[in-house]
Amino acid sequence: MEQALRSKAIRRDNPVVHRILKAVVYILMLAMAFFTLIPFAWMLFSSFKLEREVFSYPMTWLPETWHWENYSLIWQKVSLLTYFKNTAFIAVVVTFLQTLTSSFAAYAFAKLEFRGRDALFLAYIGTIAIPWQAYMLPQFIMMRSVGLYDTLWAMVVLQAFSAFGVFLMRQFYRGIPTDLCEAARLDGLSEYGIWARIMLPLSKAAIATLVIFTFVNTWNDFMGPMIYLTRDENKTIQVGLRRFIQQYSADYHLIMAASLCSLVPVSIVFFCLQRYFIEGIATSGLKG
Repeated sequence: MEQALRSKAIRRDNPVVHRILKAVVYILMLAMAFFTLIPFAWMLFSSFKLEREVFSYPMTWLPETWHWENYSLIWQKVSLLTYFKNTAFIAVVVTFLQTLTSSFAAYAFAKLEFRGRDALFLAYIGTIAIPWQAYMLPQFIMMRSVGLYDTLWAMVVLQAFSAFGVFLMRQFYRGIPTDLCEAARLDGLSEYGIWARIMLPLSKAAIATLVIFTFVNTWNDFMGPMIYLTRDENKTIQVGLRRFIQQYSADYHLIMAASLCSLVPVSIVFFCLQRYFIEGIATSGLKG
């Protein structure tokens, strides 16, 4: 037993062994990342090919001739620009509202004392377990009765609040010392002032995490726009891609180009906030 512990200590203290183990871990991670990116690389190269080259045999990765005009043709085939505008409007507004409402509610559940707080929080978080299909029909009837059916605002209203966002922000807020809030109250700062001047600046990681989750889910939402939006001028990019595939099912090179264009905004948001996102995953879900 002592010999085994001694050999472990030697391996741990040996810098050469440590570097070798670290190099092996990095090589394995790079290999996994490489295999994960293979489908995206194939989609990227296929978007520059002709239709006959996409599924040619034997398979070729690079196109014989780079057809950059594929990316201009897709905007002429269907109203992709309109779909992008609609999706961007819904995604940006929903992301802003969810971040605002979730941080407000999370502050109340984490730092304010009132009767029934924990029971109300558990009841609200419990709604996450209810599948959307269970209340899809009542939502549809409600949107139609208030006159929001087939409008972009229907998607905004339905997604302006998030139980998951409240849970995420609350877990992070609970990790912030309550003494800061008490000191701010003694200095005469209101609850809104504490939320704006203390909680928000300290919760950039959690906010970035919530922004990424909300933006990606809203941008990639298909069933909601499919149900609530019927006119072509109100359709979103995911519904528009489905229509594009139905009309040009044989033009796989154009389908690949349109799909890549739809990934650009999501990729930009993630790469801009990835540092805060990683920090938020490491802290928000573990605190409390």
